[in-house]
Parts: sequence; C-alpha cells; structure tokens
Amino acid sequence: MSAKPRAASIGDFLASPGFARAYSLTVLGSVFASYLIEHTAGRVTYVTIIVGLCAIGIAVMVARRRELSILRLMPTTLLLFLGWALASTYWSTDGTQTFVNWVSLAAIALLAVVIGHIRDTLQTVRALGDVLRVLLSLSLATEVLSGVLLDTPFSFIGVQGNLAQLGPIQGIFGTRNMLGFVAVLAVITFLIEYRTQSVRVGLSLYSVILAGTLAAFSDSPTVFAIAIGTGAAVGALALVRHTRPEHRTAVQLSLGAAVVLALLIGYFARHPIIRFLGAGTDFSLRVDLWNLMVDLVRFHPVEGWGWFGPWAKTEFPFNAINVQLDETHATGLNAYFDVLLQLGWVGVILFAAFAGIALVRAWMVASERRSVVYAWTPLILVTLLIDSIFESFTLTGLGWLMLVLCAVRAGQSRSWRENLETETISLPPASSASL
Repeated sequence: MSAKPRAASIGDFLASPGFARAYSLTVLGSVFASYLIEHTAGRVTYVTIIVGLCAIGIAVMVARRRELSILRLMPTTLLLFLGWALASTYWSTDGTQTFVNWVSLAAIALLAVVIGHIRDTLQTVRALGDVLRVLLSLSLATEVLSGVLLDTPFSFIGVQGNLAQLGPIQGIFGTRNMLGFVAVLAVITFLIEYRTQSVRVGLSLYSVILAGTLAAFSDSPTVFAIAIGTGAAVGALALVRHTRPEHRTAVQLSLGAAVVLALLIGYFARHPIIRFLGAGTDFSLRVDLWNLMVDLVRFHPVEGWGWFGPWAKTEFPFNAINVQLDETHATGLNAYFDVLLQLGWVGVILFAAFAGIALVRAWMVASERRSVVYAWTPLILVTLLIDSIFESFTLTGLGWLMLVLCAVRAGQSRSWRENLETETISLPPASSASL
C-alpha cells in the first residue's frame, strides 16, 4: 500500500509562497491606502487591520523560523532607534500617548521586517508595483469623477476637484505632497519592472505615464526637487555600474565629493533655487517652523521632548509652535528636525545612522551586482531621504514602512552579520589533538 500523503498544516500554509505574496500585497495595500481607509471606514478599522496583519506576520515568521537568522532579523540601528523612542516615554509630557505612538511605529516596522524576509527584491518590486497601479488608477478615477464629471469636491477624502484646472490634485492620499511623493516611488518601481521585464510592455508604459501624470498634476513643490535628486542618483549609479571594478572606488569617492559640493551649492544658492521653483512662500513657512523648532530643542538638546510621531496638537511644545506661527501643523515638515525636536541629538544620530548605513549598503550592492533590480533599493532610499528634507513622511505610515523595508533588504545583502555567519560556518571542528 502506498503511504498516505501528509495533510498540509497551518504552518505549511503560512510558509507557502502563495500566502507570502498575498500577505505582502495586503500589507502594502493597507498601509499605502491608510488615508482612504481612515476617512471612509474610520481609524478603528485601520488599526484593527494593522493589528491583524502584525499577528499574522508573527505567525508567518514562526512558521518560517528555520529559514531565519536571529542575527540578520533586522538592522541593529533600527533596534537602537526604536529603543530610544520607547525610552522617551519616561521624559515625555504625555507618556501614555508616547507609548501608543511608539507601538504604531513598531507595528509598521514589524510589517516591513516580515515582508523583507518572506519576499526577495524582485518579488517586493512586483507586489509594490501591483498595489501602486491600483491606487494611482483609483486616484485618477476619483479626480476625474470629482473635478470633471461631477465638478464637486469630495471633502471627506480631501479631494478638491481641481483636475479641470490642471491641479493641484490629491488623489486618495489626502495631500498633493503625499500624492507626488507616492507617484515618484511608483515611477521608480514601474521602471524597474520594465527593465526586469517582469510585466508586459504595455502595462509598464501605462503605469509610468499614469504615475508621471499624477506627479505633474499634484503641483507639489517637492516633487521637482525629489525628481532632480533621484535622477542624479540614477545617473551616478549607472556610471558606477558601468565602471570597471578596479576603478569603482575612485569613482565612488568622486561621487561622494560631488554630493557634498552639490549640498553646499544648494545651501548657499537656496534663495535663487527657491525663486526658480516658485516655492518661496511655501519654503519660507517651513523655515519659520524649523527655526522655532530649533529654539525649543535647546531646552532638551540631548533627549528631546518625547516621541509622538505626528504631532499631538494639544501637547507642548507642538501647541506652542502652532500658536506662535498661527498655523495648524501636524508635523515638522522635515523628518530630521522632527526627530531632533522629539528625540534630541541622540535620536538624530541614531536615525541618520539607520538611514545612512542602509543607503550605503544598498548602493554598494547595486554597484556590484549585475541585475538592475538591485538598483530599486538605493533609489527608493534616495527618494525617501530627499523627501525627508521637506516632509516628515518617513517617520510614519507608508514612508516609514518603505524606509524599514529597504533597510532590511540592504542589511540582508551586505552586513557585518553576513561575515560573522560565514566565519562561524567555516570554522573547522576542534580535534582532540588540539586540546
């Protein structure tokens, strides 16, 4: 008699490739559509979705525990940053609110870590591409319905109905800056899909045109700066990839010097650049906000005022900032200044180390490996870090998800842990003669 086949267990189901793809699509779709979910079904619904996905994610990691290495589970700098944010509950003006916001930060990070371990880079690109195609198409359809067919704003989801006037539009993402930010991420993802031939040419063409059109109609003053910075990164990475290995170090150093020079030029020529972009009023508001944030940092320079993520508008110092500026800011409009205000210089150093090490690792991997898919991670990181100069998107929601996901991906390919594991495996067993 033949042996009876073993029935598939729940663990086998959770560890299956099909479930991994479905889980990745669900996480990316839920986080990227968070604004739409919260403003149609309520915040409780969104929180319930995230909690459920975290529970499932932990179960998936348990089911795949034999494939995982504790040493390579997540970047050390991520743990240190999360630890410092959690420690700020002790000196925050509202420890309970700080802890709740920290849990939100850690939950999104957990989802990113899970995706980083159950999907490779190409699979991640494909999942994100599928999600962004749907959400950007829905954004365009919503704007057409609101601004052309019905000619009325959809206030409940923040759509102003300005498509007939060629913008600014918001799509389903709440603000024009968020739409522009997502559209740039989408362009990078869609182009990588095209170069890897992972989707049909017609679908790739539609996707790139869709993302580019929405980025243009968003009329976001930050999109142009992000596009220039990301475009420069594409050119630099292409140059490095086509350079002979023995000359790459010199090229990398030259590019690093060029970046420093560009930053200095950008700083000293900031006023002509702002006038050229037509963002003088917008930028001046940001400068006033940042100056006031720096003034308040001086009272708690090392530890900051405590982690809140998005501002608690009734808490000090956020309420004082808004009262003095006569504004209703929900963030510091700069991720670095936001971290400085909330977690002090220690937080800034940890955040910079976390993001910077991830970028260097991803850049080195993309420089050395032949497949163009490895360019996705550093280009997404460049986009995130440039956008962090103008917005605080990388500290919450989809921006934080992408930052952690890219850092996990970079750490898997190039990390001190990889060398440690290799040395451990290669050590010969001790013989009795050596004792």
